[in-house]
Amino acid sequence: IRPFMIRYLSDSLPLYIVTEHPKSGGSWVGQMLADYLDVPFPRNRVPSIEACIMHGHYLRRNLQGRGRTFVVIRDGRDVMVSWYYHCFFINDRENQRLVSRMRRWLPFEDYHDIRANLPEFIRFHFSYKRPFGFSWADFTRDWVADDSRLPYYIKYERLLEDGVNELAQAISAVLKMQPDVDWISTIVDKYSFTNLSGRKQGEEQKNSFLRKGIAGDWKNHFSEESKELFDKYAGEELIRLGYEEDHSWAAA
Repeated sequence: IRPFMIRYLSDSLPLYIVTEHPKSGGSWVGQMLADYLDVPFPRNRVPSIEACIMHGHYLRRNLQGRGRTFVVIRDGRDVMVSWYYHCFFINDRENQRLVSRMRRWLPFEDYHDIRANLPEFIRFHFSYKRPFGFSWADFTRDWVADDSRLPYYIKYERLLEDGVNELAQAISAVLKMQPDVDWISTIVDKYSFTNLSGRKQGEEQKNSFLRKGIAGDWKNHFSEESKELFDKYAGEELIRLGYEEDHSWAAA
């Protein structure tokens, strides 16, 4: 029903679409927008035919300009780490089928040894693009190309630093409305990592969908080989998005 709603009902309901590469903060954004707009956020269930948040992993060509679209971007190196844990460890978001498939495709000897396994995981992600048919680099190129007419995209890192300002700017740009900053401030506090997880930001729980809630954790897990591989496949995208000035990080 989701493809039908997006294709035929995006503007009339309307739908507020949140799209991301997995593990980029899209669920977090969807929760906050649902509260702000006072609409449902149907997660992991069939949505009703009504105005709601429609969260997914959509490329631009899949949407073809439909709906009011919020694009969420995160540093791809952090995405790789977070996505690794989501792919190989069962958490509280009913990911058993994904874990089963990924463990068949990549039968590592010790899944807890993420530092040793990341190079092959990165190679697999960018080469085979399973299970969504696109990589992190594909997603960012599609939405944030040099000639993109996208008015604004939400950055996970900016949400962590100043969630009120980041969400307010996105609402203003996408919905063309004056944001209620006081209301946004209340919502951002409600959906902080600490309030959602019961843990301080940075305290890790590997089998939780909300694992750590920080930026830059990739530095704790990337080996030299991981850095070289990620730079090979997506170094240009890191530069385009402002995460790096050049390729020197991969040799540091």
